[in-house]
Amino acid sequence: MNVPNFGPGTDPGVLREWARIVEGLGFDLLMMSDHVTITPDVAVRYPEPFYEPFTTLSWLAGLTTTVKLGTTVLILPYRHPLLVSRMATNLNQLSGGRLVLGVGVGWARQEFEALGVPFAERGRLTDDYLATLRDAGHTIWVGGNSEVGIRRAVKNGHPWHPLRGTMPWMASVVAGHTLPGFVPRIALRLTTTPVDDPERLAGVGTLEQILDDLDRLRQLGATSVVLDPYHGDPEETRSPQPAWRALTAVATHWRNRT
Repeated sequence: MNVPNFGPGTDPGVLREWARIVEGLGFDLLMMSDHVTITPDVAVRYPEPFYEPFTTLSWLAGLTTTVKLGTTVLILPYRHPLLVSRMATNLNQLSGGRLVLGVGVGWARQEFEALGVPFAERGRLTDDYLATLRDAGHTIWVGGNSEVGIRRAVKNGHPWHPLRGTMPWMASVVAGHTLPGFVPRIALRLTTTPVDDPERLAGVGTLEQILDDLDRLRQLGATSVVLDPYHGDPEETRSPQPAWRALTAVATHWRNRT
């Protein structure tokens, strides 16, 4: 589950409730996203308050016992790799080995500028930093929907973590590459009537459509699927109850289906 750690409706109490529900429903993994400074290009979709993922996941490690904790995705060029490795190692130790480190190159040009990191170098920096993290033995997923991102996962031997794609596209990538692993993040939007749009994102539609997507992803070799209830409007964070209901429905029916 990808838990919104940002937006006007998010506070420690809501984050605590997210963790309680995700773990209580038996989900395997709770993840959250990453930004360091909320520049205008970030604020449009991910406004303040924005809870820093390592800090927040460390706090949630003390409030949970079984659910794994992770990032989807940590923007790797924003921090020195030795700092990332130290924080990841400590969080993994404090949580009893529950950390999954999803990483990516980032997209917010203004945020890169604010941090003094060259935007054009973000791919090279990510490749360099992955080498440092690999030596530390972390559980790493490599995000990225581009061909370069797919090749980065393959080259480094980490599972590929695509973000919010269609079923035909993900199937074509899996068919065309020898992937070290496949761990997609898909949407979660439950509708009352079927969605017939050919560009329908996986995880959008009726409960039966969502369960079918999960079945097909399993057949494609997915070992984990992250559900993402956020669809771009920060006001959604004021009302997490529909997402909680959708989560409950998916968890209940998937358990019965399998």
